[in-house]
Amino acid sequence: MVAILSDDNVVIDAQPRSVMRRDNLRHSATGVLVRNAAGDIYVHRRTDTKDVYPACYDFMAGGVIDAGEDPYDAVVRELAEELGISGAELTKLPEGDYADAFTNYHAYLYTCVWDGPVTHQPEEVAWGAWMTPAELVRRLAEWSFVPDTTALLGAYIRDLV
Repeated sequence: MVAILSDDNVVIDAQPRSVMRRDNLRHSATGVLVRNAAGDIYVHRRTDTKDVYPACYDFMAGGVIDAGEDPYDAVVRELAEELGISGAELTKLPEGDYADAFTNYHAYLYTCVWDGPVTHQPEEVAWGAWMTPAELVRRLAEWSFVPDTTALLGAYIRDLV
């Protein structure tokens, strides 16, 4: 079940994820930008089977917050599920909002530094690699990136260059 939000981020309902996706209902999601000690950013390609933005590149790990789940707990869960990262110290970034024809959500955003192994969840991540901020900015113009991450954190990435 997913908590459904009003425009001012108040929980007004809970619906199955399938209904939230079908009707593009406003919900909450998490995102974390993973960097290593050298300042590189972890970039990955989503699998072809993802329900939103399949086969697109992304530079944020995260996902939908379950009904009743704390946003911090959700980002810890999603980071472990998607990239196999546990125990990283998370730093909060400004929250944001994103909406298009496929998704509509309030984002709880974080960043972390991680120099350990990255283990992809095969159902979600098809490929991944570390990139410098400058290389990522170049790739934003060349590859198909998910529009929500680009809208929420694109300026942040460009400021790192």
